[in-house]
Amino acid sequence: MKIDGFTYVRNGIKMGYPFISSIKSLLPLVDEMFVVLGDSDDGSKQAIQGIGSNKIIIVDTVWDEEKRKGGEIFKEQANIGLTKATGDWCFQIQADEVLKEDCYDEILKYIKIANEFDDVDGLLFPFYHFWGDYNYIRKTRQTHAYEIRAFKNNRSVFSYKDSQGFRKLANSKEIKLKVLKTTIPIYHYSYTRNPNLMKKKSNYFHRFWHNDNWLNDNTNDLEFDYNDVDKLQLFKGNHPEYMKDFMLSKDWDFEYDPSKSNMSVKDRILNKIEELINYRPFEYKNYKIKLLSTSVLKQWRGL
Repeated sequence: MKIDGFTYVRNGIKMGYPFISSIKSLLPLVDEMFVVLGDSDDGSKQAIQGIGSNKIIIVDTVWDEEKRKGGEIFKEQANIGLTKATGDWCFQIQADEVLKEDCYDEILKYIKIANEFDDVDGLLFPFYHFWGDYNYIRKTRQTHAYEIRAFKNNRSVFSYKDSQGFRKLANSKEIKLKVLKTTIPIYHYSYTRNPNLMKKKSNYFHRFWHNDNWLNDNTNDLEFDYNDVDKLQLFKGNHPEYMKDFMLSKDWDFEYDPSKSNMSVKDRILNKIEELINYRPFEYKNYKIKLLSTSVLKQWRGL
């Protein structure tokens, strides 16, 4: 069985993405790794080549900055990588996502399980969304708790919306994938930059959702305020080894102040319910979960 990985990035060094850590974390799992590299001027290509893996195939692209609606450019870049993949399975990892070094055997077990069911399309992964620095995670209704990152490569699957996840075409309709829910976390480092760089990134990427009038009214050069957030909690685990060197470059301090929470009354109530019952009510889900019995899981996972 062949597994292909893919990702996309543009000016990853300039924008503070841990894209080298991200790529390295997927390499042990895949046979080929397609890196869709947007037109960059910061040495990103040389950094990717410096990994020195013959699994990596760089696909050069040029971003069309006139695509200003719904983050369409990100879906486009993901689909370029997907169309290059020829494996039985595909695994997308985004440039700010990293896998832990001890997860590969477990992922392969889930893939073997999924292959036994024709109606299973892929795998669903939980997310740790780091915020402010590497000590806090955001686990609220404003973040996705799970998302699809691995799926069977049956050529009907495509990147959905702004590369949020995936769907497939069936009879000209966009269908949610049916997936197995894993316990293997994706470490997501989208909001772990120097506040000045975070503001720069935020201002730039807004252009792929909004027009110039909106940008003029809603962007500024003020330092990004990581305390302008609903709720954070301490992260008590360990980070992937692939992030070790990248984290050493941290050049800012963050002190979480829960008194500045901007959480709505509605979300306060729903989050409290979630904490009590360990379930997120009314959550948007871009997937359908295939439920397996405990005995089946034990059989296939060798537990």
